[in-house]
Amino acid sequence: MSAPLPAIRTLPSWLLGRAAARGRGLVAEALAAEGMKMWHHVVLSAVADLGPVAQAELGRSIQLDPKDLVGVLNDLQSAGLVVREPDPKDRRKNAVSLTGEGTRLLKRCEKAARAANDALLAPLEAAERDQFMSLLIRISGTDG
Repeated sequence: MSAPLPAIRTLPSWLLGRAAARGRGLVAEALAAEGMKMWHHVVLSAVADLGPVAQAELGRSIQLDPKDLVGVLNDLQSAGLVVREPDPKDRRKNAVSLTGEGTRLLKRCEKAARAANDALLAPLEAAERDQFMSLLIRISGTDG
């Protein structure tokens, strides 16, 4: 018989926070093996989904402060993973696109992140994983 959990450890919000921290740690470790940081991966992924995308729109879509986004984009551009060029729709703005190397690295990062998430959910059976994901979507307020 195990000792009862302290009251805070019975709160769903606390347990979700712990699970999220564990998941972030696993993904961060997997991305680090590819030489990437979490926000760099987020930005690459968003550019792949939206690109070419205006820098301001990119920041809004991932809810990253414009100053922080500039730093991440500078890192990614220096590494040859993205390019910023005048937006053909509005030449006063920069449009961000992935380079070929950015696309290749993103594919490796996505594979690593999926493996990390599989490790996070390893204690669950396949049907439980599906149910868990469905429940997370419902309580997170997203539509998947």
